[in-house]
Amino acid sequence: GVEVIEAGFPAASPDDFKGVQRIAEVVGNLDDPPGKAPVICGLARALKKDIDQAWEAVRPARKPRLHTFLATSEVHMRYKLDMDPGEVIERAAEMVAYARSLCDDVEFSPEDATRSDPVFLSEVLAAAIEAGATTLNIPDTVGYTTPGEYRELISGILENTPGIDGVILSVHCHDDLGLAAANSLAGLMAGARQVEVTVNGIGERAGNTSLEEIVMALYTRKALYGLETSIDTTQLTRVSRMVSNYTGIPIQPNKAIVGENAFAHEAGIHQHGVLSNRQTYE
Repeated sequence: GVEVIEAGFPAASPDDFKGVQRIAEVVGNLDDPPGKAPVICGLARALKKDIDQAWEAVRPARKPRLHTFLATSEVHMRYKLDMDPGEVIERAAEMVAYARSLCDDVEFSPEDATRSDPVFLSEVLAAAIEAGATTLNIPDTVGYTTPGEYRELISGILENTPGIDGVILSVHCHDDLGLAAANSLAGLMAGARQVEVTVNGIGERAGNTSLEEIVMALYTRKALYGLETSIDTTQLTRVSRMVSNYTGIPIQPNKAIVGENAFAHEAGIHQHGVLSNRQTYE
């Protein structure tokens, strides 16, 4: 499993730029075990100035990546971008090609993909592939989709997008309906091979897909998914606490995997079972 560490641009301040650059310099050059240095990815709007800034920040990494995005849903194109579908395809291809001229590893996201027309979505993705995208990320930007719908969307993209053979498909879900982890796992079942996550599920609004939930779902149900990561599961709680301390965002007690009560048993029948054999309730 290749780990990807991503930071967004445009930077809110020069300090953000320096922080990402420092991550690229230090974390991006770790090589233990050999050949396993993480990809350090900078996220930028589909604008040359943003892509340039992201590139300057991540280029010190051994494995830099540029990730650019452009909305493809009707509501975003009309009210946010003020662009028609043809202009979106043209801009996406142009900016992916520009990013590829700087970096060999380029990711593209059609923002609000789950509320986009599937036929148009495949057209945009095909243009991005032709322009040099090596990873295509399919965001559920507003936490709108359900697992069955998302699995069908990912399957349809893999079946109907010209040039997609050899391109990594990625999933990126938000938790507005409490379905981010379920949707991400559905995407993996459909054939996606990268999942975008955050520690403790922190992120916009209701948050993003939780790293620890995905990692432990794949680990616990390996026979079902047939997938694995190279993440050390024994460090999940420690990392969770560290992120909580630095961000000042508390972890809800019943949070899956890392919550304080995640392995607490109150009901007597549960306690009896666990004392007899932990696998009864854990």
